[in-house]
Amino acid sequence: VGHCHPDIVKAAHEQNQLLNTNSRYLHDNLVNYAERLSKTLPKKLCIFYFLNSGSEANDLALRLARQYTKHEDVIVLDHAYHGHLTSLIDISPYKFRNLEGQKEWVHVAPVPDTYRGLYREDHEDSVTAYANEVKNIIEQAHKRGRKVAAFFVESLPSVGGQIIPPAGYFQKVAEHMHKAGGVFIADEIQVGFGRVGKHFWAFQLQGEDFIPDIVTMGKPIGNGHPIACVATTKEIAEAFAATGVEYFNTFGGNPVSCAIGLAVLDVIEKEHLQAHATEVGNFLMKLLKEQKIKHPIIGDVR
Repeated sequence: VGHCHPDIVKAAHEQNQLLNTNSRYLHDNLVNYAERLSKTLPKKLCIFYFLNSGSEANDLALRLARQYTKHEDVIVLDHAYHGHLTSLIDISPYKFRNLEGQKEWVHVAPVPDTYRGLYREDHEDSVTAYANEVKNIIEQAHKRGRKVAAFFVESLPSVGGQIIPPAGYFQKVAEHMHKAGGVFIADEIQVGFGRVGKHFWAFQLQGEDFIPDIVTMGKPIGNGHPIACVATTKEIAEAFAATGVEYFNTFGGNPVSCAIGLAVLDVIEKEHLQAHATEVGNFLMKLLKEQKIKHPIIGDVR
């Protein structure tokens, strides 16, 4: 919402003067913020965990998925990046290929890129073809006696080249995952909070009928302040709580972070930033597409 936005600075300052505790202490800001966030998401995603960074959020999502499914393996897209913790380097081909390589429990699916990928715009059904690549990975894993816990994906692969997956791809992949006893995790850390313009969350570009099992948030959530969130279903949260090992995060969901999170949502609404993203995005795309017509060297605009 812009560097040093006065509304954000004010919310942080006012809350800092009152109380900033660790999250063992109950505080209205936490509940109010969870309630506000819940209004932006499908009803099914109604349990919230607050953390300090996108990496923490993705690490927790991995734990939730494994606890719920009792499986270990993870499917990710090629070139993906999901964070800097050891657990996330392991599921980030963008990183692990230059480090220790691919772990046995990690499977890499091709990016659903209809411009430069395996199946392109001229393919009769690129959506099904890309989803079948995931299905084949699941089947191969089963043959080796392995079970898949999660398909972990950025709603719009960013490090992989700002790819917009064809609509319907997530639905088909989720179907294959659910049949295999796995879950679908949408990483919205880079692309959420109205940044795609048309929708508040990038996964919504796939259609209203698509709901991930877990959504992770970071980056724009606090406008530079360290706050992150994982949203999931009651079923997954209950399976996680059933271990008896409660989730605790010293500063995740503290009153200052939640005050800032609420202020960010206020500014997005008050300044119509989602509509602004659509308008500016469309304007820029129009001009860039005009350049594409002029210059054959430009292959794709996104």
